[in-house]
Amino acid sequence: MSFDPSRTAVVSIHNQEDIIGPDGAFAELFHEQITRRDVVGQLAGLLEEARAAGASIIYTRIAFAPGFSDLVPNSPLLQMVQQAGCLVDGTDSAAIIQPLLPGPGDAVITNQQVGGFGTELAGLLESRGIDTLLIAGVATNISVESTARAAVDHGYRVAIVEDACSAATEAAHAASIESLGLLATILTCDEIQWDPAVA
Repeated sequence: MSFDPSRTAVVSIHNQEDIIGPDGAFAELFHEQITRRDVVGQLAGLLEEARAAGASIIYTRIAFAPGFSDLVPNSPLLQMVQQAGCLVDGTDSAAIIQPLLPGPGDAVITNQQVGGFGTELAGLLESRGIDTLLIAGVATNISVESTARAAVDHGYRVAIVEDACSAATEAAHAASIESLGLLATILTCDEIQWDPAVA
């Protein structure tokens, strides 16, 4: 499938040590599938090719002030964050992992919600003339799905890069992808082609 890099952004979700790192707070939940599916390697390749093509690269990260004054623990997942004392802004464990560090010109958006789509992301996309999003990251059935659903509701064309995502289990990943197939295009890294002529 072809994408015009001038109108497309790759949105890479929560590439942070606490979430996808081998020693992070959520490693017990997510790391086995991240490793099995080679999510870091797939994401690195996706981001490198998108940069080379001239597409926008946007990272979303979730982080909270020390003391969690900006955390609203209205879900079991966010309650887990508070209890674990993780994802504190300014710490190494809340930072984007070394293999996936942003490059020059990449945007990094920090928020305090499960999904990555918020006012800052919407404004950035509008300012860059973006109408298409390729979404990848962890976890498929949580932050990836939440971001994708919000993006669709805001009128964006959305594709999920399935082999650059994972969840706590393969079954959870598969169920999320099946559901998202009604809202977004599902594709793999190898199926992405960059073509400035695409209308």
